[in-house]
Amino acid sequence: MTQAYIIDALRTPTGRRKGSLSHIHAIDLGAAALKPLVERNNIPAEDYDDVIFGCVDTIGSQAGNIARTSWLAAGLPMNVPATTVDRQCGSSQQAVHFAAQAVMSGTQDVIVVGGVQTMTQVPISSAMLAGQALGFTTPFAESKLWNARFGDAPVNQFYAAQRIADHWGISRADMEAFALESHRRALHAAAEGRFDREIVPCEGLTQDETPRVSTLDKMAELEPVDSAYPSITAAVSSSVCDASAAMLIVSEAALKKYKLTPRARIHHISVLGDDPIWHLRAPIPATQVALKKAELTLDDIDLVEINEAFASVVMAWLKETGYSHAKTNVNGGAIALGHPLGATGVRLMTALLHELERTGGRFGLQTMCEGGGLANVSIIERL
Repeated sequence: MTQAYIIDALRTPTGRRKGSLSHIHAIDLGAAALKPLVERNNIPAEDYDDVIFGCVDTIGSQAGNIARTSWLAAGLPMNVPATTVDRQCGSSQQAVHFAAQAVMSGTQDVIVVGGVQTMTQVPISSAMLAGQALGFTTPFAESKLWNARFGDAPVNQFYAAQRIADHWGISRADMEAFALESHRRALHAAAEGRFDREIVPCEGLTQDETPRVSTLDKMAELEPVDSAYPSITAAVSSSVCDASAAMLIVSEAALKKYKLTPRARIHHISVLGDDPIWHLRAPIPATQVALKKAELTLDDIDLVEINEAFASVVMAWLKETGYSHAKTNVNGGAIALGHPLGATGVRLMTALLHELERTGGRFGLQTMCEGGGLANVSIIERL
Protein backbone atom coordinates (compact mmCIF):
# COMPACT_ATOMS: atom_id res chain seq x y z
CA MET A 1 0.00 0.00 0.00
CA THR A 2 1.33 3.41 -0.96
CA GLN A 3 1.75 6.16 1.63
CA ALA A 4 -0.12 9.47 1.81
CA TYR A 5 1.98 12.57 2.37
CA ILE A 6 1.23 16.12 3.46
CA ILE A 7 3.01 18.65 1.26
CA ASP A 8 1.53 21.92 2.41
CA ALA A 9 -1.13 23.34 4.71
CA LEU A 10 -2.47 26.82 5.26
CA ARG A 11 -5.45 28.70 6.60
CA THR A 12 -7.01 32.11 6.65
CA PRO A 13 -7.06 33.99 9.93
CA THR A 14 -10.13 33.30 12.06
CA GLY A 15 -12.41 36.29 11.77
CA ARG A 16 -14.65 36.91 14.75
CA ARG A 17 -18.43 36.91 14.35
CA LYS A 18 -19.46 40.08 12.49
CA GLY A 19 -15.77 40.85 12.12
CA SER A 20 -13.35 41.42 9.26
CA LEU A 21 -14.31 38.33 7.23
CA SER A 22 -18.04 38.39 7.91
CA HIS A 23 -18.93 40.18 4.65
CA ILE A 24 -17.14 37.67 2.40
CA HIS A 25 -19.31 35.24 0.47
CA ALA A 26 -18.64 31.67 1.61
CA ILE A 27 -17.50 30.64 -1.88
CA ASP A 28 -14.94 33.45 -1.91
CA LEU A 29 -13.78 32.53 1.58
CA GLY A 30 -13.18 28.95 0.41
CA ALA A 31 -11.28 30.26 -2.62
CA ALA A 32 -9.09 32.35 -0.29
CA ALA A 33 -7.46 29.15 0.99
CA LEU A 34 -7.50 27.14 -2.25
CA LYS A 35 -5.88 29.68 -4.58
CA PRO A 36 -2.65 30.31 -2.61
CA LEU A 37 -2.22 26.60 -1.85
CA VAL A 38 -2.26 25.74 -5.55
CA GLU A 39 -0.16 28.74 -6.58
CA ARG A 40 2.70 28.06 -4.20
CA ASN A 41 3.16 24.37 -5.03
CA ASN A 42 4.84 22.91 -8.09
CA ILE A 43 1.89 20.95 -9.46
CA PRO A 44 -0.08 22.14 -12.50
CA ALA A 45 -3.60 22.94 -11.34
CA GLU A 46 -5.15 20.77 -14.02
CA ASP A 47 -3.31 17.72 -12.60
CA TYR A 48 -5.25 17.74 -9.32
CA ASP A 49 -7.41 14.63 -9.02
CA ASP A 50 -9.99 15.96 -6.58
CA VAL A 51 -10.98 18.65 -4.11
CA ILE A 52 -12.62 17.51 -0.86
CA PHE A 53 -13.95 20.24 1.40
CA GLY A 54 -15.79 20.13 4.69
CA CYS A 55 -18.75 22.38 5.38
CA VAL A 56 -21.69 22.24 7.81
CA ASP A 57 -25.08 23.92 7.39
CA THR A 58 -24.83 23.84 3.62
CA ILE A 59 -27.59 26.32 2.88
CA GLY A 60 -27.52 29.83 1.49
CA SER A 61 -23.99 30.90 0.53
CA GLN A 62 -22.66 27.49 1.58
CA ALA A 63 -25.04 25.43 -0.60
CA GLY A 64 -24.44 23.84 -3.99
CA ASN A 65 -21.25 21.81 -3.32
CA ILE A 66 -19.07 24.59 -1.99
CA ALA A 67 -15.90 22.58 -2.64
CA ARG A 68 -16.61 22.81 -6.36
CA THR A 69 -17.85 26.39 -6.38
CA SER A 70 -14.89 27.62 -4.30
CA TRP A 71 -12.42 25.91 -6.65
CA LEU A 72 -14.05 27.51 -9.67
CA ALA A 73 -14.32 30.92 -7.99
CA ALA A 74 -10.58 30.73 -7.36
CA GLY A 75 -10.11 30.67 -11.14
CA LEU A 76 -8.86 27.08 -11.13
CA PRO A 77 -9.37 24.53 -13.93
CA MET A 78 -12.86 23.27 -14.67
CA ASN A 79 -11.69 19.69 -15.28
CA VAL A 80 -10.90 19.15 -11.57
CA PRO A 81 -13.84 17.61 -9.68
CA ALA A 82 -14.81 18.40 -6.09
CA THR A 83 -17.10 17.21 -3.35
CA THR A 84 -18.32 18.56 -0.03
CA VAL A 85 -18.26 16.44 3.14
CA ASP A 86 -20.47 16.83 6.20
CA ARG A 87 -19.35 14.85 9.22
CA GLN A 88 -20.44 17.75 11.38
CA CYS A 89 -17.52 19.32 13.27
CA GLY A 90 -15.14 16.68 11.89
CA SER A 91 -15.96 17.42 8.24
CA SER A 92 -12.56 18.58 7.03
CA GLN A 93 -10.73 16.04 9.18
CA GLN A 94 -12.84 13.44 7.39
CA ALA A 95 -11.86 15.10 4.10
CA VAL A 96 -8.24 14.36 5.04
CA HIS A 97 -9.17 10.75 5.73
CA PHE A 98 -10.98 10.35 2.40
CA ALA A 99 -8.00 11.84 0.56
CA ALA A 100 -5.54 9.59 2.39
CA GLN A 101 -7.68 6.56 1.58
CA ALA A 102 -7.79 7.52 -2.11
CA VAL A 103 -4.02 7.93 -2.22
CA MET A 104 -3.33 4.75 -0.25
CA SER A 105 -5.61 2.77 -2.55
CA GLY A 106 -3.68 3.96 -5.57
CA THR A 107 -6.71 5.50 -7.25
CA GLN A 108 -5.63 9.15 -6.92
CA ASP A 109 -2.33 10.98 -6.55
CA VAL A 110 -2.96 14.69 -5.89
CA ILE A 111 -5.82 15.88 -3.72
CA VAL A 112 -6.51 19.18 -2.01
CA VAL A 113 -8.59 18.98 1.15
CA GLY A 114 -9.91 21.62 3.47
CA GLY A 115 -13.04 23.34 4.60
CA VAL A 116 -14.88 26.60 4.92
CA GLN A 117 -17.48 28.10 7.23
CA THR A 118 -19.00 31.55 7.44
CA MET A 119 -20.74 31.38 10.79
CA THR A 120 -21.74 35.03 10.65
CA GLN A 121 -23.79 34.60 7.49
CA VAL A 122 -25.04 31.08 8.21
CA PRO A 123 -25.40 30.66 11.99
CA ILE A 124 -24.73 27.30 13.58
CA SER A 125 -27.62 24.84 13.30
CA SER A 126 -29.20 26.73 10.41
CA ALA A 127 -29.68 23.46 8.55
CA MET A 128 -31.22 21.88 11.66
CA LEU A 129 -33.82 24.65 11.80
CA ALA A 130 -34.42 25.05 8.06
CA GLY A 131 -36.92 22.19 8.04
CA GLN A 132 -39.34 23.92 10.39
CA ALA A 133 -41.08 25.58 7.47
CA LEU A 134 -41.63 22.09 6.06
CA GLY A 135 -43.13 20.75 9.26
CA PHE A 136 -40.07 19.23 10.98
CA THR A 137 -39.43 20.72 14.40
CA THR A 138 -36.00 19.09 14.49
CA PRO A 139 -34.34 16.46 12.29
CA PHE A 140 -35.19 13.85 14.96
CA ALA A 141 -38.44 14.68 16.71
CA GLU A 142 -40.85 13.31 14.11
CA SER A 143 -38.97 10.02 13.66
CA LYS A 144 -40.80 7.11 15.27
CA LEU A 145 -37.75 4.87 15.17
CA TRP A 146 -35.40 7.50 16.63
CA ASN A 147 -37.80 8.13 19.48
CA ALA A 148 -38.26 4.42 20.07
CA ARG A 149 -34.52 4.10 20.61
CA PHE A 150 -33.55 7.39 22.28
CA GLY A 151 -36.83 8.81 23.54
CA ASP A 152 -37.00 12.56 23.87
CA ALA A 153 -33.49 12.98 25.28
CA PRO A 154 -32.05 16.24 23.95
CA VAL A 155 -29.69 16.03 20.98
CA ASN A 156 -28.03 19.17 22.20
CA GLN A 157 -24.38 20.16 22.43
CA PHE A 158 -24.95 22.26 25.56
CA TYR A 159 -26.66 19.33 27.27
CA ALA A 160 -23.72 17.08 26.36
CA ALA A 161 -21.14 19.64 27.52
CA GLN A 162 -22.88 20.02 30.89
CA ARG A 163 -23.32 16.27 31.28
CA ILE A 164 -19.63 15.69 30.66
CA ALA A 165 -18.69 18.40 33.17
CA ASP A 166 -20.95 16.84 35.79
CA HIS A 167 -19.79 13.29 35.14
CA TRP A 168 -16.08 14.13 35.38
CA GLY A 169 -16.50 16.58 38.27
CA ILE A 170 -15.40 19.63 36.29
CA SER A 171 -16.67 22.88 37.77
CA ARG A 172 -17.48 26.09 35.95
CA ALA A 173 -14.49 27.72 37.63
CA ASP A 174 -12.25 24.89 36.39
CA MET A 175 -13.49 25.44 32.85
CA GLU A 176 -13.02 29.19 33.04
CA ALA A 177 -9.41 28.72 34.11
CA PHE A 178 -8.91 26.32 31.19
CA ALA A 179 -10.50 28.82 28.78
CA LEU A 180 -8.34 31.68 30.03
CA GLU A 181 -5.25 29.54 29.42
CA SER A 182 -6.41 28.83 25.86
CA HIS A 183 -6.55 32.57 25.16
CA ARG A 184 -3.21 33.13 26.88
CA ARG A 185 -1.54 30.48 24.76
CA ALA A 186 -3.03 31.80 21.53
CA LEU A 187 -2.05 35.40 22.25
CA HIS A 188 1.47 34.29 23.22
CA ALA A 189 1.81 32.19 20.05
CA ALA A 190 0.66 35.09 17.89
CA ALA A 191 3.08 37.48 19.59
CA GLU A 192 5.93 35.05 18.91
CA GLY A 193 4.94 34.73 15.25
CA ARG A 194 4.14 31.03 15.50
CA PHE A 195 1.12 31.36 13.21
CA ASP A 196 2.92 33.38 10.53
CA ARG A 197 3.84 30.36 8.38
CA GLU A 198 0.36 28.88 8.39
CA ILE A 199 -1.81 31.98 7.88
CA VAL A 200 -2.49 33.52 4.47
CA PRO A 201 -3.91 37.05 4.64
CA CYS A 202 -7.54 37.46 3.68
CA GLU A 203 -9.21 40.78 2.89
CA GLY A 204 -6.43 42.61 4.70
CA LEU A 205 -6.71 40.48 7.84
CA THR A 206 -3.34 38.96 8.74
CA GLN A 207 -3.91 37.63 12.27
CA ASP A 208 -6.68 35.81 14.11
CA GLU A 209 -9.34 38.11 15.53
CA THR A 210 -10.83 35.61 17.99
CA PRO A 211 -8.28 35.43 20.84
CA ARG A 212 -8.99 38.01 23.50
CA VAL A 213 -7.61 39.36 26.73
CA SER A 214 -9.96 38.45 29.56
CA THR A 215 -9.97 37.68 33.28
CA LEU A 216 -11.56 35.08 35.51
CA ASP A 217 -13.66 37.83 37.07
CA LYS A 218 -15.08 38.81 33.68
CA MET A 219 -15.83 35.20 32.83
CA ALA A 220 -17.59 34.66 36.14
CA GLU A 221 -20.02 37.47 35.33
CA LEU A 222 -21.39 35.77 32.19
CA GLU A 223 -24.83 34.20 32.20
CA PRO A 224 -25.13 30.54 31.13
CA VAL A 225 -26.20 29.92 27.54
CA ASP A 226 -29.30 28.23 29.01
CA SER A 227 -30.46 28.06 32.63
CA ALA A 228 -30.67 24.27 32.26
CA TYR A 229 -26.88 24.15 31.77
CA PRO A 230 -25.48 26.37 34.54
CA SER A 231 -21.79 25.69 33.88
CA ILE A 232 -21.84 26.39 30.15
CA THR A 233 -21.22 30.00 29.14
CA ALA A 234 -19.80 31.65 26.05
CA ALA A 235 -16.45 31.87 27.84
CA VAL A 236 -16.02 28.09 28.07
CA SER A 237 -17.32 27.43 24.54
CA SER A 238 -15.55 27.59 21.19
CA SER A 239 -15.53 30.97 19.51
CA VAL A 240 -17.92 31.57 16.63
CA CYS A 241 -15.90 32.63 13.59
CA ASP A 242 -15.45 32.75 9.82
CA ALA A 243 -12.50 30.98 8.18
CA SER A 244 -11.22 28.48 5.65
CA ALA A 245 -8.26 26.11 5.46
CA ALA A 246 -6.60 23.91 2.84
CA MET A 247 -4.05 21.09 2.71
CA LEU A 248 -2.26 19.27 -0.12
CA ILE A 249 -2.05 15.47 0.10
CA VAL A 250 -0.18 13.39 -2.48
CA SER A 251 1.11 9.90 -3.25
CA GLU A 252 4.67 8.62 -3.53
CA ALA A 253 4.32 8.71 -7.32
CA ALA A 254 3.42 12.41 -7.15
CA LEU A 255 6.43 13.11 -4.93
CA LYS A 256 8.71 11.82 -7.68
CA LYS A 257 6.80 13.25 -10.63
CA TYR A 258 6.66 16.80 -9.27
CA LYS A 259 9.88 16.70 -7.22
CA LEU A 260 8.06 17.47 -3.97
CA THR A 261 9.40 17.39 -0.42
CA PRO A 262 6.91 15.86 2.02
CA ARG A 263 6.46 17.52 5.39
CA ALA A 264 4.55 14.70 7.08
CA ARG A 265 3.08 11.28 6.51
CA ILE A 266 -0.44 10.19 7.38
CA HIS A 267 0.35 7.46 9.91
CA HIS A 268 -3.16 6.54 11.04
CA ILE A 269 -6.79 7.44 10.31
CA SER A 270 -9.91 6.15 12.03
CA VAL A 271 -13.36 7.20 13.19
CA LEU A 272 -15.57 5.83 15.96
CA GLY A 273 -19.20 6.19 16.93
CA ASP A 274 -20.51 6.70 20.47
CA ASP A 275 -23.85 7.53 22.10
CA PRO A 276 -25.40 10.47 20.16
CA ILE A 277 -26.88 11.92 23.35
CA TRP A 278 -23.45 11.92 25.02
CA HIS A 279 -22.05 12.92 21.63
CA LEU A 280 -19.18 15.13 22.82
CA ARG A 281 -17.62 12.23 24.75
CA ALA A 282 -16.58 10.23 21.68
CA PRO A 283 -12.90 11.40 21.46
CA ILE A 284 -12.11 9.38 24.59
CA PRO A 285 -12.94 5.89 23.25
CA ALA A 286 -11.89 6.93 19.73
CA THR A 287 -8.39 7.78 20.96
CA GLN A 288 -8.08 4.45 22.74
CA VAL A 289 -9.12 2.52 19.64
CA ALA A 290 -6.87 4.55 17.34
CA LEU A 291 -3.76 4.04 19.45
CA LYS A 292 -4.40 0.31 19.58
CA LYS A 293 -4.80 0.11 15.82
CA ALA A 294 -1.70 2.24 15.25
CA GLU A 295 0.28 0.13 17.76
CA LEU A 296 1.26 3.27 19.64
CA THR A 297 0.74 4.63 23.14
CA LEU A 298 0.29 8.20 24.28
CA ASP A 299 3.94 8.11 25.34
CA ASP A 300 4.76 8.03 21.62
CA ILE A 301 2.67 11.12 20.89
CA ASP A 302 4.59 14.40 21.04
CA LEU A 303 1.65 16.78 20.57
CA VAL A 304 -2.14 16.59 20.60
CA GLU A 305 -4.73 18.84 19.01
CA ILE A 306 -8.23 18.18 20.35
CA ASN A 307 -10.99 20.54 19.39
CA GLU A 308 -12.12 22.80 22.22
CA ALA A 309 -15.80 22.67 21.31
CA PHE A 310 -16.28 23.20 25.05
CA ALA A 311 -13.72 23.24 27.82
CA SER A 312 -15.32 20.19 29.43
CA VAL A 313 -14.68 18.06 26.33
CA VAL A 314 -10.91 18.51 26.43
CA MET A 315 -10.69 18.45 30.22
CA ALA A 316 -12.55 15.13 30.39
CA TRP A 317 -10.26 13.71 27.68
CA LEU A 318 -7.20 14.84 29.63
CA LYS A 319 -8.55 13.32 32.85
CA GLU A 320 -9.43 10.03 31.21
CA THR A 321 -6.21 9.60 29.21
CA GLY A 322 -3.75 11.14 31.65
CA TYR A 323 -2.06 12.98 28.78
CA SER A 324 -0.18 16.20 29.50
CA HIS A 325 -2.09 19.46 29.13
CA ALA A 326 1.28 21.09 28.46
CA LYS A 327 1.47 19.13 25.18
CA THR A 328 -2.18 19.59 24.23
CA ASN A 329 -3.38 22.55 22.14
CA VAL A 330 -0.10 24.23 22.95
CA ASN A 331 -0.87 27.37 20.94
CA GLY A 332 -4.45 27.65 22.13
CA GLY A 333 -7.55 25.85 20.97
CA ALA A 334 -10.96 26.64 19.55
CA ILE A 335 -12.03 28.60 22.63
CA ALA A 336 -9.46 31.19 21.59
CA LEU A 337 -8.85 30.49 17.92
CA GLY A 338 -12.40 29.69 16.89
CA HIS A 339 -14.27 26.67 15.61
CA PRO A 340 -15.22 27.35 11.97
CA LEU A 341 -17.14 24.04 11.86
CA GLY A 342 -16.38 22.68 8.38
CA ALA A 343 -12.84 24.08 8.35
CA THR A 344 -11.77 23.15 11.87
CA GLY A 345 -10.34 19.71 11.08
CA VAL A 346 -7.78 21.07 8.65
CA ARG A 347 -7.18 24.17 10.78
CA LEU A 348 -6.20 21.85 13.62
CA MET A 349 -4.01 19.67 11.42
CA THR A 350 -2.33 22.74 9.98
CA ALA A 351 -1.53 23.85 13.53
CA LEU A 352 -0.32 20.37 14.45
CA LEU A 353 1.97 20.11 11.43
CA HIS A 354 3.58 23.50 12.01
CA GLU A 355 4.07 22.94 15.72
CA LEU A 356 5.68 19.53 15.15
CA GLU A 357 8.08 21.25 12.77
CA ARG A 358 8.77 24.07 15.22
CA THR A 359 9.47 21.74 18.14
CA GLY A 360 11.01 18.80 16.28
CA GLY A 361 8.35 16.35 17.42
CA ARG A 362 7.64 13.17 15.50
CA PHE A 363 4.05 12.07 16.08
CA GLY A 364 1.01 14.30 16.47
CA LEU A 365 -2.51 13.10 17.27
CA GLN A 366 -5.68 14.99 16.40
CA THR A 367 -9.23 14.26 17.47
CA MET A 368 -12.52 16.06 17.94
CA CYS A 369 -16.10 15.51 19.02
CA GLU A 370 -18.72 15.55 16.28
CA GLY A 371 -22.50 15.68 16.08
CA GLY A 372 -24.14 12.28 16.19
CA GLY A 373 -21.66 10.91 18.73
CA LEU A 374 -18.68 10.61 16.38
CA ALA A 375 -14.96 11.28 16.65
CA ASN A 376 -12.23 11.15 14.04
CA VAL A 377 -8.64 10.44 15.03
CA SER A 378 -5.65 11.21 12.84
CA ILE A 379 -1.99 10.56 13.64
CA ILE A 380 0.60 12.28 11.48
CA GLU A 381 4.34 11.71 11.45
CA ARG A 382 6.62 14.65 10.77
CA LEU A 383 9.29 13.87 8.17
